[in-house]
Amino acid sequence: MIRLQGELMPARGRYNARMNIPLQARHHPSGLNTRFAGKGLSFSEYIQQAEAMLRRVHAGKPDIEKIVAGNAPFALQPSGDFQKGVGKPTRRGVLLTHGLSDSPYHMRHLAAFFQRNGFRVMAVLLPGHGTQPGDLLDVRWEDWAETVAYGVQCLAEEVDEVYLAGFSAGAALSLYQADKDKRVRGLFMYSPAFEIPRRARWASLSRFYGWLLPRRSWLAVMPDQDIYKYESFCMNAVTQMWRLTQALPQGELQIPVFVVASADDATVVSAATLNFLRRVKHALRKMLWYAAVDPQQADVEWVKSALPEKRILSSAHTAVVMSPDDAHYGESGEYANCLHYFAQDDEHYSACRSSQVAWLGEVTPQNLKYGLLRRLMYNPQYAAMEAAMRNFIERLP
Repeated sequence: MIRLQGELMPARGRYNARMNIPLQARHHPSGLNTRFAGKGLSFSEYIQQAEAMLRRVHAGKPDIEKIVAGNAPFALQPSGDFQKGVGKPTRRGVLLTHGLSDSPYHMRHLAAFFQRNGFRVMAVLLPGHGTQPGDLLDVRWEDWAETVAYGVQCLAEEVDEVYLAGFSAGAALSLYQADKDKRVRGLFMYSPAFEIPRRARWASLSRFYGWLLPRRSWLAVMPDQDIYKYESFCMNAVTQMWRLTQALPQGELQIPVFVVASADDATVVSAATLNFLRRVKHALRKMLWYAAVDPQQADVEWVKSALPEKRILSSAHTAVVMSPDDAHYGESGEYANCLHYFAQDDEHYSACRSSQVAWLGEVTPQNLKYGLLRRLMYNPQYAAMEAAMRNFIERLP
């Protein structure tokens, strides 16, 4: 079993996601969202085009306005006091890139933070995302990279200093862009997907037999009840993610970097992020490391991940960028991530979704021993993370 979780694999080694469940329309490509289609468009035109595409794919759903608003790319003007650029509207701008199987909704809290701190904000929608899981069957990582490059170009037309902020796969794409684009002045990275298990390369074999046995192209077939993130997950998504990690630069980095990662992360190889920080040679570098034990590494601030008084056993890959106040994923949010029980039995799955006293944390064998467990979807120390980010921004050259 490929050791991936969250947007890469819903639960480590727990299931093949009910292989008897038949594929439905959402498990096939929509035909509208596989390649990047924004070339030559202004960013406002790109947003309009994406919204029209989302409306077409989600037509007839009762919460379509909510779906479109959460999955569409977006842009924000800086609020409060901000510095103007030299011949441009704003001095600083940031491009936000979401993770694999996610949507721009996951970047909304970060976007509001950067907006309050004087940044022009743009957020892209990666090809294959925001519509239906089947749109990841034929996507290529190069199209994701092209989307980020397009966003940087749009942002650079309005600001003097371009910064990139990415979550998970979005962090990897941000690093890839920064390595070849000297306009990028710094990086903000959250749960970076710099390394995934090498066995993921075998997911590429699904291309050879997927046409004959379509069900075998899927790692997980799920209810897809989350309107801002795919629950079903196909093999090609893993293949493209692995290929992206193989294209990442391995040399030194000479720009400011702010990183947030979790030792408890069961989606990516989080130790790769600690190794990455050692290659950052700029004087301004900072990492928040959510863990049970202090790594005692220079420029790494340890944040204790377990909060038993809140029934939180650990952090999780899915939790870092989300505020506890979020209406969908937050402490009192409408969505409960219990996918690790879905293939086991309906009783545990239903109990997890309805429970008010479930434990929260990453889906690991150790945490499951405590009893009913929900995957943590918000960062209980989000405010402290924002404070650290603000301090970092104040020290930017």
